[in-house]
Amino acid sequence: MTRPHVVILGAGFGGLSAAKALANEAVDVTIVDRRNHHLFQPLLYQVATAALSPADIAAPIRSILAGAQNVRVLLDGVAAIETAQRRVRLESGRRLDYDWLIVATGARHSYFGRDDWAAHAPGLKTIEDATAIRHRVLLALERAETETDKARRQALLTFVVIGGGPTGVEMAGAIAELARKSVSRDFRSITPHCSRVVLVEAAPRLLGAFPEALAAKARRAVEQLGVEVRVGQAVADLGRTHVRLGDERIEAHTLIWAAGVQASPAATWLHAPCDRAGRVVVGDDLRVPGEAQVFAIGDTAACPGPSGGALPGVAPVAKQQGRYVARRILGHTSASFRYRNYGGMATIGRRRAVADFGRVQLSGFPAWLLWCVAHIYFLVGFRSRLSVGLTWAWNYLTFERSARLITGDIAPDAAPAAARQAA
Repeated sequence: MTRPHVVILGAGFGGLSAAKALANEAVDVTIVDRRNHHLFQPLLYQVATAALSPADIAAPIRSILAGAQNVRVLLDGVAAIETAQRRVRLESGRRLDYDWLIVATGARHSYFGRDDWAAHAPGLKTIEDATAIRHRVLLALERAETETDKARRQALLTFVVIGGGPTGVEMAGAIAELARKSVSRDFRSITPHCSRVVLVEAAPRLLGAFPEALAAKARRAVEQLGVEVRVGQAVADLGRTHVRLGDERIEAHTLIWAAGVQASPAATWLHAPCDRAGRVVVGDDLRVPGEAQVFAIGDTAACPGPSGGALPGVAPVAKQQGRYVARRILGHTSASFRYRNYGGMATIGRRRAVADFGRVQLSGFPAWLLWCVAHIYFLVGFRSRLSVGLTWAWNYLTFERSARLITGDIAPDAAPAAARQAA
């Protein structure tokens, strides 16, 4: 008897969780991803601010699933899904027939119709994004060290983070610590008070998914790090070296986008209904409407939550959905999916964080310590846990950022005034 073939598109939190739950069961599994590694996205901002190296938060998919004899891994992208034939067509031209399909292709940045902004304000979804941001931040500091023009030097030392969710708050706090503490002692003309970090949020407050009291504490904590918080102000326009908030123009050479996400084209591939963010609207069993053998999970899916709205696009949701779909395929459950919310956390730099566990809410050092322990625990692999734990301990004691490497080309037009004059 032929064993059922399960195809999983995407090796993020949801896809990898499903693959692990199906490992060594009576099914054949093929997992497809455009990258050969699984990425722990919650710590990408630490790569972007030189606290961690990419290898600390990523691991090869093949290594993670090496013990799963029934799972094979393909490095490829999705071109189309032919549901009538139960077939996935890949970018390489290869075709995969499936008995069950799990679509977990994640999300990308959303610039709300202004995709031209992407070249000037990169988002943070991949290792490439993180290293590109690290390049911009560190290069700006290097240029500022020898820049003699006062206005240009101030622009080089101005960093604008757009988006006041957890990623934006964490990024702004990390940049403030990097520019004011970690590198100022290594430079001769940059002092802790030279840099300017601006955090912009269009909503009335930061961390809209957190209780208002915790959000207020987070704002105070990030402001104590020297970050300027601008709430209730949407970006009107931005360019390579500026951002405009209403009538105000801020000159800055480093802009970072953390304001929105857009789902992958899964809804188009499946010809399925979607929400405003492009997520496939699924039922409480996570099936795509009209497709009994197709599931959508994680950032790809708009799954109804207990309060009526869709569940948030966070790692715990995706991981629980992946395990649930695996149980569905194996016939171990027929119940509806129910998300167990264990709470949310956001860190705001050294010794500062907020944590919401419903009735229990924490802030300050206890929340920060819990955040560190939780993130080390959820990393994939002992090596990553040990490396990150030791790196964080060293950073805490010394303020050093060991991953301060500038890679790639240095644009000639970004050269400081002293170098231009010397030329």
